[in-house]
Amino acid sequence: MFHFTDDCIIGIEQLDNDHRYLFSLIDKATLLLHNEYLADRYEKVKELLGELDEYAETHFVHEETYMEQIRDPELIRQRMQHSIFRDRIRDFLFHDIENEDDQQAVLEELMDFLARWLYHHIIGSDIMIGKLPPLEEWMIRDNPCEFTDDYLTGIDLIDEEHRLLFEIVEKAYRLVRSGISADSYDEIINILNELKDYTIRHFTDEEEYMESIRYEGLESQKNAHAAFAAKLESVNLLELDEDPQKYMEGLIEFLLGWLINHIMYTDKKIPAR
Repeated sequence: MFHFTDDCIIGIEQLDNDHRYLFSLIDKATLLLHNEYLADRYEKVKELLGELDEYAETHFVHEETYMEQIRDPELIRQRMQHSIFRDRIRDFLFHDIENEDDQQAVLEELMDFLARWLYHHIIGSDIMIGKLPPLEEWMIRDNPCEFTDDYLTGIDLIDEEHRLLFEIVEKAYRLVRSGISADSYDEIINILNELKDYTIRHFTDEEEYMESIRYEGLESQKNAHAAFAAKLESVNLLELDEDPQKYMEGLIEFLLGWLINHIMYTDKKIPAR
């Protein structure tokens, strides 16, 4: 059985109550898994999965709404993880569990998923809600990769290239939000390579434009560009291989944060011709 202990309390009453309910559902799954007197568990399994699906819909709204209100910097990461939980539970709902062996297999797989979720997400992530400095406005958007008019510099070439950079990052964001599998590794590498190549092209174009107008901030821009390019080159393939989901979540937050801050506070200072 799983116990809601003090190390699971995050100090926000509604969220703690939601988590207590999740523990009760996991205990329900445990009892169902080990019930030797109930041969056909079809209806019970379907009922449990329905409750978990409803829990995901209500609790994640509570949690994300609260995080938006306090501008919690973990919101992007949490949204990606919540999306994975929802999709996984819905995958279980579509499993064929007509026979008893399939019911047993689904329950075992479900228990493994829920146990890992408890300790990795609630204790590993939720416990930090409200304990970090507030985030910036862009991070609370439903799609933080959206290229909005706020980012326009008034220089057509630069704006179009920024838009394409956001689109490449969004490819990675959507992949991570849907949950990275073993089959996703090649796609991740392709996206990262595309981002590296296009970043070099963009920085070259941007620096040539600044040279053409004799922009006084060119050297500081070159230094910033070099630092960002170095970050992309330093992607640790061993860490990526060990835990691609966690690694890519952190990388996407860095990429978006750097791009948006650089555009808003540096690129927008570049004068148009």
